Amino acid sequence: MKDILNSIIRNRRSVYPNQYNGKIISNEVIKEILINANTAPTHRMTQPWFFKVFSGDSKSKLVNEILDLTSDQEMSESVKENLMTKFQLTSHIICICMNRDVKNIIPEWEELAAVSMSVQNMWLTCTAYKLGCYWSSPSVINRLDNFLDLQSNQRCLGFFYIGQYDDLPERNLKRDKIDDKVQWI
Repeated sequence: MKDILNSIIRNRRSVYPNQYNGKIISNEVIKEILINANTAPTHRMTQPWFFKVFSGDSKSKLVNEILDLTSDQEMSESVKENLMTKFQLTSHIICICMNRDVKNIIPEWEELAAVSMSVQNMWLTCTAYKLGCYWSSPSVINRLDNFLDLQSNQRCLGFFYIGQYDDLPERNLKRDKIDDKVQWI
């Protein structure tokens, strides 16, 4: 069991939407990913994360809203086309959102950390299912509050793209040695 967990954690990687093949993932698998997201650690059980899932025709509504909110100076025609292609190849796009306690009982950084751990659970679940995923946080997310029907204490922290892929190129990323980052006391 520990070998499986270690393998999933160590093989987690970003798989970008342009690497997806356009095949649709079942909503049941997406729900499993979200159930695992919901088990992340959270101080005082505030569970600040919530998600808005876009698939099928709703992806078109989201990309059209993004394009409407973006000026030609912000996004060239080729970037717009690239964005539309990403949305077409992606099975599901999950808007990662945070619900901030209106009384601010918990420091914001702890709520952000909890949401990040929730996303890590999503990422690891995608790895276990051999699905590609990627967390993107373009500046336009700050202008989607009305479209996403967010309250004043809520905000979108990015898009989590999920898709199937055929093959991935080898990775030659070299991480720093853990011994260089740990001081035993």
